[in-house]
Amino acid sequence: MSARLDAVGAPTVFTDTLEQRRKSAIRGAFFSEVIDFFDIYLPVVVLVPVLGFFRPLHLSAGLETALNSLIFVTTLLGRPVGAVLFGMIADRIGRRMASIYSMSGFGIVTFVIALLPGYESIGISSFILLVLLRFVDGIFLGGGYTGAVPLAIEYAEKDQRGFVGGLVLAGFPAAYVLINLVAVVMFALFPLNGLHSPYAEIGWRIPFVIGGVLAGGMALYYVFRVSESEIWKTETATEAEKVPLSDLVFGKSGRSLLQVFVMMTGFWLTQNLIAFFLPSVLLPHILHLQKYQLTFTLILSYGLVCFSYVGSGMIGQKIGRRRWFIILGPVIAVFGSALLYFLDTSKGLSFPVIVVLVCLLSVLVTAPWGMLLAYINERFVTDVRATGFGVGYSLSVIIPSFYAFYLNWLGAVVPPLAASAVLMCLGGIIGTIGAALGPETKDVDF
Repeated sequence: MSARLDAVGAPTVFTDTLEQRRKSAIRGAFFSEVIDFFDIYLPVVVLVPVLGFFRPLHLSAGLETALNSLIFVTTLLGRPVGAVLFGMIADRIGRRMASIYSMSGFGIVTFVIALLPGYESIGISSFILLVLLRFVDGIFLGGGYTGAVPLAIEYAEKDQRGFVGGLVLAGFPAAYVLINLVAVVMFALFPLNGLHSPYAEIGWRIPFVIGGVLAGGMALYYVFRVSESEIWKTETATEAEKVPLSDLVFGKSGRSLLQVFVMMTGFWLTQNLIAFFLPSVLLPHILHLQKYQLTFTLILSYGLVCFSYVGSGMIGQKIGRRRWFIILGPVIAVFGSALLYFLDTSKGLSFPVIVVLVCLLSVLVTAPWGMLLAYINERFVTDVRATGFGVGYSLSVIIPSFYAFYLNWLGAVVPPLAASAVLMCLGGIIGTIGAALGPETKDVDF
């Protein structure tokens, strides 16, 4: 293995074979996804019990909920900004460099969050700093997969893109399992019994330090072990006319982006009901699972989703991405909403039955995601692929992020316990319509 400094000063690594470069790129994308979602879920899992550390204690319930939601929402709002910025970097100076810059950035920001003083030390500035840093974190996180995922998909062989896309996205449930295990260890080592308890003073900081170190390590991995996309290098070396970035708004790529946006809006909506409504409302408050029952159920279901993503990607590779989406969308709309309604309205279900139903619901509703990474990258040409993928993937999350408001609105026109099922059905229908508007892509040549 040899290295030299490229034009921007970072070592470019040459491995012996194309297969080794391919494996390094895919491995890097998988672990980038793990670190990305580990960082996203940090405030949801680790900070929720001690948010009073950053803000006044005596607030109205409405104001407290609004302030708490800011921490997560600002991260999501930063992601599309990062997708545009780092997408342009990835398309202009390379997928590898975009990955190095973004991972270095969110590693530093995450580490800084671990050092924040609390409300008792600097007042409301503590909460403001936390929110601002999470927004900046979201920008860097939005760039993390914008470079790494197109790089991996471009290295994958055409008949393996479905498998590779599913494998890379399996990093998301793997991250959820990892952060819950870390949280369990932190709660065991640092008891939580007030804002001056060991967990409030020290325990919550350690997962943020871990997140920062993991991101820094991943940046170094891309510096020393991952080579730039051969497809991107070939495209930039040719004299052919380049596709301008404006094509994502006004040209053929813009039509692809609109179709991806519609489809992803539907599938993000169904995904959010599994990722947020299920663990935060349905399981603890409606089905009354105890803390460790809840943790066990979620870890098991997300563990299964790791494998189902890969299986879904392989099925989509076999029968076609578009066909697979058009099959799954109505299945989610009908059976996914029925399962969710059953869980939402049933009383006295035994714990094993709940676990089985939650696992089945999670695998069913998240199945389209095993094919999404390959599909979205195949919808864009090389010159705008990273930007198109990043924006299409990130921008579409904004509307579904307000799912809690939609549940409230639906609860005024349908029985409240049916609202989540209706929203699940709508998400499946929107995802199906979006998929039907697009072409089949499994035979697309990069």
